[in-house]
Amino acid sequence: MRRSLAPLALVLALSASGAALAKAAEPAPPPAAPTSAPTPKAPPRLIVAISVDQFSADLFARYRRYFTAGLARLQEGAVFPSGFQSHAATETCPGHSTLLTGARPSRTGIIANNWFDPSIARADKRVYCSEDERDPASTSRDPVVSAWHLKVPTLGERMKAAWPESRNVAVSAKDRAVVMMGGHAIDAGYWWKGSAFTSFAGKPLSPAVQAENAAVAKLLQAGAPAIALPAWCNAADRAVPVKNFTIGNGRFVLEPNKPDGFRVSPRIDAATGDLALKLVDEIQLGKGKAPDILSVSYSATDYVGHALGNGGAEMCVQLAELDKTIGRLLAGLDARKLDYVVVLSADHGGLDATERLDQQAYPAAIRVDKALQPAALGQAITAETGVTPPAGALIFGDGPGGDYYIARNLSPEQKAKVQAALVAKLKASPEVAAAYAAQEIAAQPRPTASPQDWTLLERARESFDAERSGDVVAFLKRGVMAIPDPAPGYTAGHGSVWDYDRRVPMLFWRRGLPGFEQPAPVETVDIAPSLAAVLGLKVASGEFDGRCLDLDGGAGDTCQPQP
Repeated sequence: MRRSLAPLALVLALSASGAALAKAAEPAPPPAAPTSAPTPKAPPRLIVAISVDQFSADLFARYRRYFTAGLARLQEGAVFPSGFQSHAATETCPGHSTLLTGARPSRTGIIANNWFDPSIARADKRVYCSEDERDPASTSRDPVVSAWHLKVPTLGERMKAAWPESRNVAVSAKDRAVVMMGGHAIDAGYWWKGSAFTSFAGKPLSPAVQAENAAVAKLLQAGAPAIALPAWCNAADRAVPVKNFTIGNGRFVLEPNKPDGFRVSPRIDAATGDLALKLVDEIQLGKGKAPDILSVSYSATDYVGHALGNGGAEMCVQLAELDKTIGRLLAGLDARKLDYVVVLSADHGGLDATERLDQQAYPAAIRVDKALQPAALGQAITAETGVTPPAGALIFGDGPGGDYYIARNLSPEQKAKVQAALVAKLKASPEVAAAYAAQEIAAQPRPTASPQDWTLLERARESFDAERSGDVVAFLKRGVMAIPDPAPGYTAGHGSVWDYDRRVPMLFWRRGLPGFEQPAPVETVDIAPSLAAVLGLKVASGEFDGRCLDLDGGAGDTCQPQP
């Protein structure tokens, strides 16, 4: 574990306490409510944690100079352009699980969006990261949403343990973003499902959510015209053929009564931000006796990236609109005279559509061979080894690459034979960079170097959970798209071990925080310990995989070593 350190000016600007951090079980007194205008010397009354799903460091670098609203303001604070989701499984659920826990997936237990348990009693062997499969009503496709699988507390949970009056609120278009940022003790959590925002089973929708749903329903019924293309997006405005459809020059026209068109557009982010502000008012966040936390995960960048890639006019429009959406959120918090600190990061990056990369002469931009699908590999290995399971499939998995699971109804000798054959077959593929048996990953020590220097095996280690990870883990080569057969709405993705998926921006802002930029690699697991230090929240040594970041550019050193 890395020692947590922060500078003197950070505490002067962001924290009222310079005392050494103590054990998590020892509660800290809540910061006194300000009697006048908030000053940077007092701990903030509200933490605002923003995640932009699939917002890679590359996208940030490409468009950052064009932002004029919320994303421009955040660049006035502490900017870390090279943050790492350092693990291998660069998907939504694992990535969100790192942001406010300070722990990597090897400790959070969130090793993927889905994993497989071939021995599970239900016919559906896939397990969704944010479900409670103990409930017979739950399936991976229609889950009973729960934080059951998350093995560590979030920052909001730690705040509530220290200050019981603290409120922990999360909103997103995705249930897994709400659950992984909020954790097990969420006071209010809402996400989009179908054509409206919803919440946990049995929890009624508050008046704020009902009001937002009514506004969205009116928009869905009426439809909406195209979103204007900013002049700085002209260079990206080019049609690219993909099979029998095109991408690259869309404008997000919303046809009436088409909720999926609403979801895959900047409008879902706007609704998410509107709901966040409604909840600020309804719950009176930032005005209580203890500091509160509001988690807002904007999902449209990911939906647009999957449907249309990240290099066309659609993504340019999406980021221009996101900039405005975040600007409205921050302006709304200002208007309410709240003392807040903001952090913005992402759960992962993404790779552009192969067809556009081909036009740009991107090396080795190809779609993965269907022979690497779990079912195809199972058939090939049965033919090679003669091992056939008594019932069901031999190999399970969520697609080409990543975790592969071997049927549980085999003898130990049969399983060992299949595992060895699977590793060998994957290594022999010209599209596979590496393949490891679970035993090899488990034996690998946890890495301690900079995440940009980790080996592929070390990246695998930080996504590995012995209870949930596959019997074999494989990584596709750089530029190999893990979507073999694109379709409208699903052309591009993420999930690789390469830096276009691992690197994300990390931005911190608070009024009075000195602005600076630090280009050296940091990690998303550094966010939680940094915010804990800002709050004066006491956390025991070893609870975080990350460290407290230097948010003032190196002027001091007052984030005391953890006890």
